[in-house]
Amino acid sequence: MKCPDCGGELEVLRQCRRVRLKCRECGREYQIHEVAAQLDEAIEEILARYTAIIYD
Repeated sequence: MKCPDCGGELEVLRQCRRVRLKCRECGREYQIHEVAAQLDEAIEEILARYTAIIYD
């Protein structure tokens, strides 16, 4: 999945009580709901491993 800002690759960033997507290029973090409509199959597969995603 590509970063909406710079086009870099987004990776799943799991922190203690939350999951975010972080760009490997520009470092911007996105809450899942901010990019939910653009999630690709690979990211959805990773997110499916978590029983709950905390939005903050």
